[in-house]
Amino acid sequence: MAGASGKFITFEGGEGSGKSTQARRLAARLQKAGIPTVLTREPGGSPFAERVRSLLLDPATPAHGALSEALLFSAARADHLDVAIRPALSAGAWVICDRFMDSTRVYQGYAADVSADVLDALERAVIGATRPDLTLLIDMDVKAGLARAAARRAAGTEKREHPDRFEGRELSFHETLRRGFLDLAKKDPRRCVVIDGSGSEDAVAERVYAAAERALGIA
Repeated sequence: MAGASGKFITFEGGEGSGKSTQARRLAARLQKAGIPTVLTREPGGSPFAERVRSLLLDPATPAHGALSEALLFSAARADHLDVAIRPALSAGAWVICDRFMDSTRVYQGYAADVSADVLDALERAVIGATRPDLTLLIDMDVKAGLARAAARRAAGTEKREHPDRFEGRELSFHETLRRGFLDLAKKDPRRCVVIDGSGSEDAVAERVYAAAERALGIA
């Protein structure tokens, strides 16, 4: 677990699921409740990790294997943990991270060909005991999620006009991701809570907060 001081909450989900929005909303609500909260993301969250993010998500990045990808994500995660996450937790803050270890499990493992043994070893080396106290999986229909992501780009609410390397993959890839996330949640029900991502942003936010209240005893 994260440690005796702060709490570590991660958000997971497919492309366009709304997890980033819900991570921001939960962080704001916790801050309003007087809980020191740090909002971060993966890949990214530290200067080095943001550089790795640019490489990983750029559609112009040359083709490479899933193992290379998992190693790059893990390198970014190691720096992110050292620079941002662990210091915040030690200071007593709650950390909310948009994607973390489960995304690597699903994208490079479940949907690709990196073995569970390799991913286990990477988690031991990089994450160690700094594991999430709570993971909120925002689940929704894949086509609806991809349409939502496309609508955001068209409306200019995203900085980019085109899908990144993962969003632009075929529908079957995204369906596999959804199955992978749900399978992980089923295997680790004490940590993972599946949140219905359909409906209004406000409705989903209430589901998220209720789950956090139950799991972490928010006053």
